[in-house]
Amino acid sequence: MKTRLIAALMLGTAVATLGPVACNSPDASEQVASTPGTELGIRPDWMDTSANPGDDFFRYADGKWYDETEIPADRSSVGGFFIADQQTEKNIAALIKEIVSSDPEPGTDAAKVKKFYQAFLDTKAIDAAGMKPIQADLNRFEGISDKQQLAKVLGSQVRADVDPLNATDFETENLFGIFVTQALKGGEVVPYILQGGLGLPEREYYLSSDAKMAGLRGDYQTYIANLLKAADIDDADAKAKRIYDLEMKIAKAHVSREDSDDWATASSLWSKKDFEAKAPGMDWDAFFKAAQLDGFKTFDAYHPSAITGLSKLVESEPLEAWKDWLVFHQINANTAVLPTKLDQMSFDFYGKTLSGTEQQRPRDKRALAAVNTYMGDALGKLYVEKYFPASAKAEIKGMVDNIKDAFANRIEAVDWMAPETKAEAKKKVETMEVGVGYPDEWTDYDSLTIKEGDAYADVQAAEKLRYRQQLAKVGKPLDKGEWWMNAQLVNAVNLPVQNALNFPAAILQPPFFDPKADPAYNYGAIGAVIGHEISHSFDNNGAEFDSTGAMRDWWTDADRKKFEEAGKALADQYDTYEPFPGLNVKGELTLGENIADIAGLQAAYDAYHASLGGKEAPVIDGFTGDQRFFIAYAQTWATKMREAALRQRIATDGHAPGQYRALTVRNMDAWYKAFDVKEGDKLYLPPEKRVKVW
Repeated sequence: MKTRLIAALMLGTAVATLGPVACNSPDASEQVASTPGTELGIRPDWMDTSANPGDDFFRYADGKWYDETEIPADRSSVGGFFIADQQTEKNIAALIKEIVSSDPEPGTDAAKVKKFYQAFLDTKAIDAAGMKPIQADLNRFEGISDKQQLAKVLGSQVRADVDPLNATDFETENLFGIFVTQALKGGEVVPYILQGGLGLPEREYYLSSDAKMAGLRGDYQTYIANLLKAADIDDADAKAKRIYDLEMKIAKAHVSREDSDDWATASSLWSKKDFEAKAPGMDWDAFFKAAQLDGFKTFDAYHPSAITGLSKLVESEPLEAWKDWLVFHQINANTAVLPTKLDQMSFDFYGKTLSGTEQQRPRDKRALAAVNTYMGDALGKLYVEKYFPASAKAEIKGMVDNIKDAFANRIEAVDWMAPETKAEAKKKVETMEVGVGYPDEWTDYDSLTIKEGDAYADVQAAEKLRYRQQLAKVGKPLDKGEWWMNAQLVNAVNLPVQNALNFPAAILQPPFFDPKADPAYNYGAIGAVIGHEISHSFDNNGAEFDSTGAMRDWWTDADRKKFEEAGKALADQYDTYEPFPGLNVKGELTLGENIADIAGLQAAYDAYHASLGGKEAPVIDGFTGDQRFFIAYAQTWATKMREAALRQRIATDGHAPGQYRALTVRNMDAWYKAFDVKEGDKLYLPPEKRVKVW
């Protein structure tokens, strides 16, 4: 999953005051209004209080917002993350404006950001240059005369552009993608090698018998031919057919997304000689030298069967097909910095056809996103200095500590877990490193050369710098403090091999966090996010790692069986959600996220009540503390998606759509009490069916 900044929807800021919900609210004499300095946090003006919470809690918490919200023409979806991005994008735009209007000293980060941004923004210059900026790369591909040279070029193309562990990002248009961190089994930092080479999101798009998928395959073949023609590539139709036919074979060599998510079976440590023995066909010596991997002894073959299959294709498929494939993907991956007609074609296919987005984003906003992608830390330093107060960092750290304590207490209270398993689980929580706001060390851009007025060259240079910096980690001790997200990104992440968490500064704002709001709101919103990321260390994949970040079996057989039974029950629950007739959420594919949702929400709830110090929470504007907590959670998952985007999410993404994540609450006894949910309500689950993983 590529990380991109997105614009946010302008919503009203007035908070309506509604009467208490028809649930377990105290008498009017016990209710209080918002106290000075304390805001409600939750948005009653988003709610549809005519809906029964027990029938449709998403509708109850977010129904009015859903009805009144229109998805902007340049977006495929909107939601809580989108809303938070609105302010972030405004802040970043202000920073860029300051940089562009200034005269930064040559060679500084600010000077490089200015040149990068202006080059990306200057479509007149990009159009005037035509295909000249990319021509040297296309000539390299056309000059390939044998399979050894092919292996060399394939190696020269690889980048650090995938992330199977932290971001579940498996997409790369290169034949292989590289990821660098500690080996899954522990020990040294190694390069991971992953399958790649597809222009559609993943193998399902090529192999599925679904009629809509078949239609998309036809659209994609047309797109390949049209893009080549627009790029003035001769014999485009014949080349497009060769490219598509090769990709179909590549897709058949790939493992499924579900198998990719199974870390225990996906990876295998290989030596350089293992590649020659287990994956014959590729000239691996030529490949490794060109990829700057020649000096390394150990690799994590993350998709071993796919590496074998792809290597065979390098040997068996015609050289001309591979050359055509290289030309297409170099153009396709860089349309944003090539002539406008190519850029628009790319959007028409990937934006409109695949995701249902009606309109391309404004170029200035895309330029901001490009700076974030390629020089993110240069902006991040400025962002946190101006927009992230130290008080917010301190408050979030306090919440993190409270939720870690709550999670440790939940582990201690599990009645089916053996003492030795509990001890390792608690150690894992206690030693977890948590980064809040921004990294201690920022990326060094001193060696990055930005050419004025050459957006294509600038993107290539930035990608190559990141690749060199990632390879520089190989063989060194693991840096548990390494960050994998920009400070100005609205997101959060669990880093399994580092046993660490990152909470970027940009997520620490509404609808996730408000320093003026009532604790029920903040624990239900950002607290659940914190709990979610902590819980990823104990989901179906995270539970495979011990406190040092090594993948090993630290469970007893009986404990493992109980854990898997709970996971199976949760997967079955999500399998029942059906947004379109015949298309259900994939419970197994989304299991890790769903486990983290329920375990994180439970820990956040416990931490919230512990923060009350034994006192009853006040009723504010008609809502009890527990009601505010659960509504805050559901409102962070306010979501509206175009049909094409929702279908793509279900087919390929390990995250369930937001409207179903909001229903996590049905597994918590406290939710039933807070909203008087009874048997007969649509979301009602008998107590024995409520999943409690931790």
